[in-house]
Amino acid sequence: MSERHIHMAGHVTERHITRAGQGGDRDVFEYALLRVVPRVERGECINAGVVVYCRARGYVGARTHLDEARLLALDPAADVAGVRAALGAVERHCAGGEQAGQAAGDDAGRRYRWLVAPRSTVVQPGPVHTGLTADPAAETERLLDLLVR
Repeated sequence: MSERHIHMAGHVTERHITRAGQGGDRDVFEYALLRVVPRVERGECINAGVVVYCRARGYVGARTHLDEARLLALDPAADVAGVRAALGAVERHCAGGEQAGQAAGDDAGRRYRWLVAPRSTVVQPGPVHTGLTADPAAETERLLDLLVR
């Protein structure tokens, strides 16, 4: 189903509305960007990863990419190795199993909620957004390419 909307400038746009049970093979997912804030007091940041959660498929995953040049442009004294370690820990936490440490026994939703909880550290989650996807793992990669790289 779609609705046509005419804006003040006369442009016509369509908004697609999906009702429960009409999503085809797509499921709701949530995602948050991972931001690196090298100097918290300044609030400047770069996007360095994305965390995706799809409850219907029991999926939680993270993909990261650190642009060292951009990080060092914000803070020439940034701890690049420390930031890489923190981003790697997020990916391991999402993967679950022994590499997730204390979260190894937690379900995907609990691991995701812990990762997107607000914190004041160098690696921070951004706001949570939603969408529809047929493949959460592919969506994770798509969002990384679109919003981070």
